[in-house]
Parts: sequence; C-alpha cells; structure tokens
Amino acid sequence: MFKINRKIEYALISLKHMSRKSPGQITSAKEICDMYSTPFDPTSRVLQIMAQHNILQAEQGAKGGYIIVRDLSKISVRELSDMIIGPIEIVSCFHGDHSSCEITATCHIISPMLNLNERINRMFGAITVADLIESRHHGEKSIRQKTIKEHRKESVAG
Repeated sequence: MFKINRKIEYALISLKHMSRKSPGQITSAKEICDMYSTPFDPTSRVLQIMAQHNILQAEQGAKGGYIIVRDLSKISVRELSDMIIGPIEIVSCFHGDHSSCEITATCHIISPMLNLNERINRMFGAITVADLIESRHHGEKSIRQKTIKEHRKESVAG
C-alpha cells in the first residue's frame, strides 16, 4: 500500500531534530546521521534540497551545517514531498493528465484512483510539517517496547 518515501522520513527526522535546538544553532548532516543512524548520502542530499528551497540555510566551513530559516507551520507535508521526490501519485500509471498504462482504454478505476490521489494531496496539503513533527501518538511507547524486546531476543539467540 501507500508508504512515505525514505527521503521524506530523513527530511522529517532532520527537521524535528533541528527544531528542538536553540534558534541559530547549526546542525550538520553527520550529526543527524550519527544520532539517528540514517545513511549519510540521502540525508545530506535531502538537507541540500531543503536549503535550495529556502527551508534551511546552509553554513559553509569546517563548523558548517544547516539552520531552519522558514516557519515549519507554513510548510505543508505535500510541499515538502513535492520538493524532495516530486508530486504525490497514488498509482504509477497516471502522470498529470495522461496515462502510461497499457490497459487505460479498458480500465474502469481511472476516476476512483484520480479521486483518491486528489484527496490524498488535499490531506497532505492540510498537514503542516510543524503539526506532524510536534505530534504525539499513544502507540509510540508500545512500538518502542516491542522493538527493545525483539533486540534483546536477537542478542540472547546470537
């Protein structure tokens, strides 16, 4: 089913980390990668893309890194997705107003898929990055506990 692209996850991890720092405090890609075990190249690339779109400001030099310069409550998840991976497309056969599918002429779910894609885009357009990264969910604790138990079992078995 539908999943958020890893690059969007790296962007959200980075923005959440950076938003918890004091204003003006620089964050390097290496710092984020070391803290959250994300791969350096895609994380670094996502930070560069956000700097190109004026969400972040890049500071050069040995002590360089990035600073958030845009209000994250003014950036929708759809806008973030559009800049990092392109438009949200729920099915791979539609691109804008044309189709690359060999069964388009006989397909009877074109309208439902277009409607679904439109609704998902509206929903992602209504959720701000700030809302998302500041949100809490009651299931987080349970997921963390299960992950810890699984790691313990692997350690004992290994």
